[in-house]
Amino acid sequence: MRLYAQTPARRNRQVLGDLIALVLMAAAVKFALVVHKAIMLLVEPGRKVESSGDNLASELDNAGDAASDVPLVGDLLKKPLQSAADASTGFADAGQSLQDTVSQIATLTTTALIVIPVVFVLLLWLPPRLRWMRRSGDLRRLLDAPGGADLLALRALTGPPGDLARLQAPPGGLADAWRRGDQHVIADLSEVALRRAGLRP
Repeated sequence: MRLYAQTPARRNRQVLGDLIALVLMAAAVKFALVVHKAIMLLVEPGRKVESSGDNLASELDNAGDAASDVPLVGDLLKKPLQSAADASTGFADAGQSLQDTVSQIATLTTTALIVIPVVFVLLLWLPPRLRWMRRSGDLRRLLDAPGGADLLALRALTGPPGDLARLQAPPGGLADAWRRGDQHVIADLSEVALRRAGLRP
């Protein structure tokens, strides 16, 4: 299976199209990663809240332990400090929850920013490329088959007339020469059909 045309103009267009598609997909990935990095900056406040909550809970726990050593009122002092420590743990949990949420949003956004443009580019670029590869293979097999040159010549005759203007028409015209089985005209016409597809005989 041929990937690129043999004629320079068609081949250059195909290579340019392939490069544009690859650049667009690479740009989508790069942009998505930049957006991911920007969103992940929002994790930092969550980290600070978590760290502050953990530190405060630890300090309040230590204060409660120290207060419990006070004679007579130690247990009374320890209870509010323990409650404050538990509340501080809630702050730490909230900070961790914020980090998880931001991370999930960053992942979903990045995935969408990569998948949507890449699928869009592939849908626009890949089908025509695959169609051309299949068609070029079919034309090449047709040329090699018995009577294939005649069919390609007929294809040239029924296609756009502009390509036929360059051929020297025999007396009676190209169609009459094709009907008579003129091998020179058939070869010229089949070459026109191949050239239209970007192939050489």
